[in-house]
Amino acid sequence: MSSPAGPAAPLLRVAGLCKHYGRIAALDDVAFEVREGEVLGVIGPNGAGKTTLFDCLSALTPRDSGTLRWRGETLAPSQTGAHLFFLPDGIAPWPAQTVAWALDFFVGFFGGRADHVASTCDALHLDGLLDRPIGRLSKGQRKRALLALAMLSPQPLLLVDEPFDGLDLRQTRDVAEALRAHATDGRTVVLSIHQIADAARVCDRFVLLSAGQVRGEGTLDELAAAAGDRGARAHDSLEEVFLALT
Repeated sequence: MSSPAGPAAPLLRVAGLCKHYGRIAALDDVAFEVREGEVLGVIGPNGAGKTTLFDCLSALTPRDSGTLRWRGETLAPSQTGAHLFFLPDGIAPWPAQTVAWALDFFVGFFGGRADHVASTCDALHLDGLLDRPIGRLSKGQRKRALLALAMLSPQPLLLVDEPFDGLDLRQTRDVAEALRAHATDGRTVVLSIHQIADAARVCDRFVLLSAGQVRGEGTLDELAAAAGDRGARAHDSLEEVFLALT
């Protein structure tokens, strides 16, 4: 999948990002860039540091060091909410309220994209769930409902932690298609994914994260070339490239 054309300067540049918990380095000198209009996949196994990275990018967790630059300008933690929206994994807000209520409240309170509610619900197949309380949804149903909220948020950059967790094969393909269309419609999307096959289906470029360090960044072709430069045999799958570089 080819990467869409972007501006000369990246939308977001991350440099020297570190986070320690005691003697454990959850993130170690992490650096990469996010290009406008792309779907970027941060991929790695559980424990690689993906969630910690997203927590630091969204300022939910303070970073020990490192800089974020938005269109070339330094981005302070207090400014992140104006530029990016982060959907964590495993949350269940407003459990007693219906999906329809949550969508209406979110759009009204947070200034979401009211004109996209119907199309977003259609893309994520939520029509049959609108009258259901969020607390009574299955894991996969709740994931799709919360993805709808995230896709309706007004910030130009969307971060989603594990967007396919809890989804079956058909639902995963539907969500991947919805996220691709969402980026085509003008949004920049960064996804944390541990299912490498799913990442290959939806993402334009990839950041390979292992043990808190970036092991590679680029398109599949660029990463395959980097693996070859390190003496690995030729690979044509993201799984094999990831193994070769990590």
